[in-house]
Amino acid sequence: MVELKVIKTEEEYQNALRELDKIFDAKPGTPEGDRFELLSVLIDLYEQRHFPIETPDPIEAIKFRMDQMGFTVNDLGEVLGYKSRASEILNRKRKLTLPVMRRLRKKWGVPAEVLMRAY
Repeated sequence: MVELKVIKTEEEYQNALRELDKIFDAKPGTPEGDRFELLSVLIDLYEQRHFPIETPDPIEAIKFRMDQMGFTVNDLGEVLGYKSRASEILNRKRKLTLPVMRRLRKKWGVPAEVLMRAY
């Protein structure tokens, strides 16, 4: 059984993952369920420190959402009001403005914190 403490090494991390796998079906509110929850938090903390996930580039995030939802440049143009503006933004010739960011967040659900990131 893995000791519950802050995970500092790759070996401790791998041991914690194996332990978590063993108690995966633990019922919440039981000692084993509490152990599962605490071990999950410790693993998550280690992963945040050692495997950080960067926020995507705003333009790449827009392209990803377009691909994900089957949208075209014309669809983006409809959201922005001008098709030519859509191409300019996707080709990085025009910066995203606050009104554009608001429309993309509202209509397509692109997170504001991603759209506001420098690129």
